[in-house]
Amino acid sequence: MSSPHVFRSLGSWRTVLTAAVALMFFLTACGRTERMVDTGVREGVLHLGNGAEPPDLDPHVVTGVPEFHIIDALFEGLVSINPETRQPAPGVAERWEVSADGTVYTFHFWPGLKWSDGTALTAADFVRTYERIMNPALGSEYTYLFEILEGGPAYITGESTDFSTVGVIAHDARTLEIRLRHPVPYFLSLLTYTCWRPLPIHVIERFDGLRRRGTEWTREGNLVGNGSFRLKTWSQNRVIVVERNPYYWDAATVSLNAIHFHPVESVDTEERMFRSGQLHKTNDIPSAKMPTYAEMADSPLRVDPQLGTYYYRMNVTRPPLDDARVRLAMSLAIDREAIVTHVTRRGETAAGSFSPPGMGGFVPAKTVAFDPDKARALLAEAGYPNGVGFPGAELLYNTSENHRAVAEAIQQMWRRELGIDVQLFNQEWKVYLDSMTNLDYGLARSGWVAVYDDANQFVEIMTTGNPNNRTGWGDPAYDRLHAASMAEQNPAKRAAMIQQLDAMLIEGGPIAPVYHYTRAYLLDPRVKGWWPNPLDKHPYKHVRLVDAP
Repeated sequence: MSSPHVFRSLGSWRTVLTAAVALMFFLTACGRTERMVDTGVREGVLHLGNGAEPPDLDPHVVTGVPEFHIIDALFEGLVSINPETRQPAPGVAERWEVSADGTVYTFHFWPGLKWSDGTALTAADFVRTYERIMNPALGSEYTYLFEILEGGPAYITGESTDFSTVGVIAHDARTLEIRLRHPVPYFLSLLTYTCWRPLPIHVIERFDGLRRRGTEWTREGNLVGNGSFRLKTWSQNRVIVVERNPYYWDAATVSLNAIHFHPVESVDTEERMFRSGQLHKTNDIPSAKMPTYAEMADSPLRVDPQLGTYYYRMNVTRPPLDDARVRLAMSLAIDREAIVTHVTRRGETAAGSFSPPGMGGFVPAKTVAFDPDKARALLAEAGYPNGVGFPGAELLYNTSENHRAVAEAIQQMWRRELGIDVQLFNQEWKVYLDSMTNLDYGLARSGWVAVYDDANQFVEIMTTGNPNNRTGWGDPAYDRLHAASMAEQNPAKRAAMIQQLDAMLIEGGPIAPVYHYTRAYLLDPRVKGWWPNPLDKHPYKHVRLVDAP
C-alpha cells in the first residue's frame, strides 16, 4: 500500500539530491568555506544528529533513545561492551568473578577511579545509586529490573525500608558484590543498561534529588559523571556539547575532544544538515531518499541490523479498544509486508511477534499476519460490521516524517479493510512521552529496542503495572507466567514460556507489532570505530575522526 506523501516525485528527488551532493563536494574542493564537519575532523569534534531534545539526563528517570545516546557519553557502568565483538568488556570493573551457582557476582574496580569533578568513585557509590532507583519514593520506571536482586522485591514495594537486606554490598572501596535471587543468564549484558550505572550521589544530595525527579543536578554546570566525556554546555533545542573527561580511567583510549548532540526531530531537516556539512552522522534518514543514497557510489548510507520492534500501543481504558476483538481486528488489518516494502524500505522485516526473532535464541511459536477476512469477522463480532457504529479513534505519533508515513499507510488500511476512520495527530517528543505516561491517547506509535540479548526485556514490560507498559492492560495469568519464567532454570522450559507470553500479547493483547528494526543512517566516511551493532551500542571512546588521504 503506497503513501502519497512518501512516493510523490521520487525521480525528481533523486535528481535534486544527486546534484546537491555534487555541489557540496564542488564547494568544498574550491575551498570557499570550511564546513562544520571538516572543522570537526580537524579539531576532533564529532557532530551527531540525535532525533529529539531530551527531557532530562537522569539515568533513573529518562526512557527515550535520544537521552540514552547522551548518557552513554556521560556515565559508565560496571561493564561496557566491545564494539566489534559485542561481548561484555571492562567498565568501572577491571574484572569480576561469578559463583558456581550463578547468583553471586563480585566486581573488582580499577584503582584510582574518579568522578568528572575529581572526587573518588567507590563501590559505595553503586550501593547508594541502587538504593536511590529502588526506593518507591522516586517512582523510577526501571525498578522492575532490580527485582532480580536478593531482597529486591521487598524493598521496591516498601515492605522493607532497610537497604542492607538487598544483595548489593561494598566490601571495600574497590570491591562490589551483587547477589541475585536466582541465576540470570543475561546479567552482564543487563548491566550495560543506563539505569545500572553509578550516579554522583554527593551531587544529587545537594539538589535534593535523591527522592525527587527533575531537579537541577543534571543541568549544565551541575552534572557530574564518570564516563569518557563530561557535560560542557546544554543549549535547549539547539545542541548539547560534551567534552573529553580528563578523570576517566581509560582517558588514553579516547580520541575525540568533544561530541555535539544536535536535537533534530525532522528527518528531512537532518538529511539536509548532513548534505550541507553540519553533521557527521544522522539519527535517521527519510524513507523516500533511501533508494537514491543506496545507488550512490561510495554512499554514506549505512543500514545495520537492530534488535527492536516498531509497534502500536492500544489504550485499553478507552472504548472500543477495551475489547480484545477490536484490538486483534485492527492488528490483523495491517499489511506489514506492504509497510516494509513500500513505506519504510530500509530492510526491516514484517513483525509477526513482539520479541524480535533470534534474540537470545527466541523463535515465536505464534505470529500475527495480514488477514483482512478474519479482521472483519472479529470487528463484526464486536458489534461493528463493516465499521458501522465504530466510535472515533485517534493515533498518536511523535513528530517525524517517517512515523507520519507509516501512520498514513495504516490509516488507509484500516479504512479500506475495516471501514473505520482513525484520526492522526503528532506531538513533539517531550509532550508525546507525557501523553503515553498519562494514558492520554487511543493508539500510539511506539518502539522498544533491546539493550541486552534476551527476549525477556520485551515480554516483561507488558506485565501489570510495569511503568513501560503504558496501555492500561493487565492479565493475572500473564503476570503469573512471566514470574514463573523468571525463576525457571531449564532453558527449554523457559524458552517455551517466553513464546507463550509473546503469543498472549499478539492475540488480543494491547499491542500491534508492525516491523522489526534496522538502523538506517548517514555516516561521514571519516568517522571510524562506529561498528554495526544490533544493540545499537557504540562506546564513544572507541570512535575517532580520521581525515581522508
